Amino acid sequence: MQRRSLLKSALALGVTGLAPQLSWAQGAPVTLTVGYAKVGHLAPIVLIEDELKKQGVELKLVEFARYADARTALLAGSLDAASIGPADLAIALANGSTNLVGLMGVGSSPKYVIGRKGVKLDSWDDIKGKKIAIAPGSAVWFQFAATLIEKNIPYNSFSAINIQGGGANFDAALEKGEVDAIVTWEPFESIPVMKGYGYFAKNLDYSASKAVGAELGMLAAGKQAMTDKKPAIEKMVKAYVGKMKELESSPAKFGEAISKMTGLDADVAAEIAKVIKLGPVITPDQIKRQAKAFNDLGVIPKDVSGDIEKYWDTAILAAAMK
Repeated sequence: MQRRSLLKSALALGVTGLAPQLSWAQGAPVTLTVGYAKVGHLAPIVLIEDELKKQGVELKLVEFARYADARTALLAGSLDAASIGPADLAIALANGSTNLVGLMGVGSSPKYVIGRKGVKLDSWDDIKGKKIAIAPGSAVWFQFAATLIEKNIPYNSFSAINIQGGGANFDAALEKGEVDAIVTWEPFESIPVMKGYGYFAKNLDYSASKAVGAELGMLAAGKQAMTDKKPAIEKMVKAYVGKMKELESSPAKFGEAISKMTGLDADVAAEIAKVIKLGPVITPDQIKRQAKAFNDLGVIPKDVSGDIEKYWDTAILAAAMK
């Protein structure tokens, strides 16, 4: 059954307890430990350190290869805030953890299956029998799986090849011919295209499903940090929004920021900047739809759509956007 196939492909979604957090002392410097991934749509996060320092907030960034790993650390209390996947709030709640508080979305873009050069992928029917690399349980996997459901494409019509680790492993598998296509994230989508061994299968856009949509991720805080360090969280979001607006208004600056963050060549970074739309695309209503859809599919064990608003702070973003 399709539902059973989806369940097998989902990651183990266990959570752990909370670690103690430092209390906020009025007027004293405070450290925010924030998890992030080196992906283009999160470029503002590496540009706000100096601004926050002026306001008495020391930003300590911790790099993660995947959203799922950052989510685990945030749930464990090792982080005050993190960039996580759009479905991660629902995943956490469905597994009994109430330690995440959604703050804002970070951006959107079309999401194309990346085909290996010479492999025909003109329509969704063409994925049948193909070997497609996926990261089960990841944000892009949720987008891809939801699209297949809505298009009535059986999940078992292709061979899902589970790839562990960062996006570079997907590109390596594609380049070596171990897979026919990959479902991944930037900059690992553009790199095969720029290097000539892959291409955007533009008829296979999986960013438009009703259940998930085109969002690329979100920022969330730990519940304890929202109690002990809320003024610092507010300053972080405001600084992030300021840099986000600056990059959004200048594709050239955005490309430079991506290059600085990821170490990519300037031409690759510039191409990535062209396809990403920065901004808080995701909303609590979208998260509710995801929660309901993925419970219906059996991917998460409980329908938590009615709880999403309790764990989403809209006021911090609203103040930062003024």
